[in-house]
Amino acid sequence: MRNLLNMLRQRKLFSIFFFLLFTACSVSKNPLRQQVKQLQKGKIKDDTSYVYALPYAEGKTFRVIQGYFSRFSHKERAALDFNMKRGTEITAAREGVVIRVKEDGTLGGLKKKFRPHGNNVIIQHADGTRAGYWHLQHNGALVTAGDTVQKGQVIGLSGKTGYALSPHLHFLVWRSSGGQWQQVLTRFLTSKGIKYLKGWKRYKNP
Repeated sequence: MRNLLNMLRQRKLFSIFFFLLFTACSVSKNPLRQQVKQLQKGKIKDDTSYVYALPYAEGKTFRVIQGYFSRFSHKERAALDFNMKRGTEITAAREGVVIRVKEDGTLGGLKKKFRPHGNNVIIQHADGTRAGYWHLQHNGALVTAGDTVQKGQVIGLSGKTGYALSPHLHFLVWRSSGGQWQQVLTRFLTSKGIKYLKGWKRYKNP
């Protein structure tokens, strides 16, 4: 019975998500959006950018419920949302130094007033880029500011704090240039090779 209720709850959440997705405003005109589409289709190649690990344990598979520049809440974000139950272990996609931890948030929901409550861990990499891991559960950070972490190390537990329809991990990489932040497109090592991930696809960490 519990499994059935969980399945029905998931279907309801996905139905709400699809309604919001396809009734949202038009997508971003950011040139990175067209670039990532070409990279996903193999129309252009990239052999120079860093290859990230999927931000969860080896052997695990999760679905991307929002991809880069998608219509709902990523219209201006080269970000990815991974569907995860509360308490799922999140791992560092790249080695670096933890520069920020927030884990005191307790509230979450589909209202913008909840944004400040989103718990997160931010890691700075050797090349100056930063990766953010958002929506961790209350007291869900397993690292502290100043820690050096390795790729694949557990850094937190997923949750639904901040602006979130359902429990998930929001992942984004950026760099600072001239005092302004610039988004960085990310590719990942999956069980089927190196990929620029697509929305609503499932990916296994090899």
